[in-house]
Amino acid sequence: MQRARSADDKARRSEALLASAEGLAQELGGVRYVTLAAVTERAGLHRTGVRRYYASKEELLLELAERGWGQWRDAVLAEVGDRTGLAPAATAATLSTTLTGLPVFCDLLTHVPLTLEGDVALERAHRYKTNAFAAHDEIVATLAAASTMTPVQLQDLIATALALSAYLWQLAHPTPTLAALYDQVPEWGHVALDFAPRLRDLLKASATGLAGP
Repeated sequence: MQRARSADDKARRSEALLASAEGLAQELGGVRYVTLAAVTERAGLHRTGVRRYYASKEELLLELAERGWGQWRDAVLAEVGDRTGLAPAATAATLSTTLTGLPVFCDLLTHVPLTLEGDVALERAHRYKTNAFAAHDEIVATLAAASTMTPVQLQDLIATALALSAYLWQLAHPTPTLAALYDQVPEWGHVALDFAPRLRDLLKASATGLAGP
């Protein structure tokens, strides 16, 4: 019984750390500004307590990215529902709508290949890859059953969605230095246009092209 309570306590504290990291990322404008000290303070833990759950900030953020994959999979499933015969444009809209609803995940899509999965232990990186690929394959299967696009076309569209989300999210959320620069030179600010409509339009065009002759 004691072991069970300890496991439950660990799970709750781990979840509190993840929720704190996600909340801070949203408030501060990106995961690049998140620190372990701020995360532990918000979660109500001692500064050194986080090491019992995550060996580093990179491991904490990678866990958040792994959870994001599961959230995206679930969002796609809920968005599709029992619909069938989705045209390419509607399929693209499903991906863009569900991704824009997960802003921290979109932000993390940049940082995962850049630093996070390479700065953790091999076993942790393996777990992330395993669960991320599993979620990816479930998304493909869900869309294949609902869309007129083929599984291969869907894989290409999802790859495009991931790349565009990672890139466009960063453009739409510039650092304070870049935001000040765009104020000084407004014509350069076009790169910081709204994230959601750009992702929607580019994915629609990609889906139409992939499914075309």
